[in-house]
Amino acid sequence: MTIQKRLQQVQQQIAEACRRAGRSPEEITIVAVTKTVGMDKTKEVLAAGVKHLGENRSEGLLPKHKEIGTDAIWHFIGSLQTRKVKEVVDKLDYLHSLDRLSLAQEIHKRAEHTVRCFVQVKTSAEESKQGLPPEEAAAFVKELAAYPKIEVIGLMTMAPYTENEDTIRACFRTLRRVQEDVQALQLPHAPCLELSMGMSNDFVIAVEEGATYVRLGTVLVGTEQEGEA
Repeated sequence: MTIQKRLQQVQQQIAEACRRAGRSPEEITIVAVTKTVGMDKTKEVLAAGVKHLGENRSEGLLPKHKEIGTDAIWHFIGSLQTRKVKEVVDKLDYLHSLDRLSLAQEIHKRAEHTVRCFVQVKTSAEESKQGLPPEEAAAFVKELAAYPKIEVIGLMTMAPYTENEDTIRACFRTLRRVQEDVQALQLPHAPCLELSMGMSNDFVIAVEEGATYVRLGTVLVGTEQEGEA
């Protein structure tokens, strides 16, 4: 199946979820997670009309950014090591994984422009998941006022990989509650209008629960082994 066909299917699913939730599909930004595919397939994603690309390692981001440049809008979606900030910060349009002050300090030190960030919140009990506890997120966002090069445009979370829909919804609803707490603070540096949540296995639920950015890998780009590129 071509990426164009996959995109049409994803857009249809998003449209149906939006109808159920009383939303507009225009509220949803699709981020194509290209971290597992090479340059040819990444360019196929762009040709299909998806301009938002997500990478989770500097080793994946930098060569693609060098060749594609501003033809794409670049999202860093994985945990960013402090020592890697200087390599990628001025290549990024969005960072989805701000979760500690040491990272904020390094971004502020190294960035030449304001970086649009999602604060990562851990809404599940899974040990493998990263992020701030929900009860600490609003206070953390307040502290980020000390770093003017950081704009908190929203929050990000990952639900556990499970078929239990109630568990997934609970994670996404927790993130919405944290968003409401942050918005109530009316912080100039943290409008917090966006929610980055939902991946290939749960993006439909995420849209129903208020996601504005969904991060889609295999359901959209497939894998390098499928011979689509």
